[in-house]
Amino acid sequence: MPKIKKEWYDELIIVDGGSTDGTIEYAREHGYPLFVQKEKGAGAAFRESVGRATGDVIIVFSPDGNSLPEAIPQLVEKMKEGYDMVVASRYFKNAKSYDDDLITAFGNWMFTTMVNVLFGGSYTDVLVMFRAFKKELTTTLDLGTRSPSWTTQMSIRCAKRKLKVAEIPADEPARIGGKRKMHPFINGLSELYMIFREISRFR
Repeated sequence: MPKIKKEWYDELIIVDGGSTDGTIEYAREHGYPLFVQKEKGAGAAFRESVGRATGDVIIVFSPDGNSLPEAIPQLVEKMKEGYDMVVASRYFKNAKSYDDDLITAFGNWMFTTMVNVLFGGSYTDVLVMFRAFKKELTTTLDLGTRSPSWTTQMSIRCAKRKLKVAEIPADEPARIGGKRKMHPFINGLSELYMIFREISRFR
């Protein structure tokens, strides 16, 4: 958190999933605004935090070390060019993920390819959480899922509506704390379900 400079944002919101590792106490001690989400899951955290945001552009950021704070100003500058969403891709140009293994790298490639082929996208990374987008997209795209596949849903619906989307290259360092909670098989099924559900949805 100290690496996120105050001049990079107008509003900072920390959403906690009910942790017991001292996160809540740390945030309050250092004056960071924090709330504990009501429902479980990454999708629920996304919905509840975005609902509290007052700005017109939102950046979703992972505090476990996977997201580079230095990319925040680049996302903001790219959004100023008139984009609806800008993705901090781990596979665009010379960017690289240092947290990937063979399974997660293949899974991301497969799901990204499916989204591009089935919905006319041009993404290199549909699964990454680190991205900036107009807050109005949450209502115009009807992003109401509670599943961890909300990034895929957002990417698909932007592609369907031919919205203006861009990517910037952003490395993904190895996490500096906590353990990966993503289970490749379970999360993979969630991604497949999201993709096939979107196929049957007109917009």
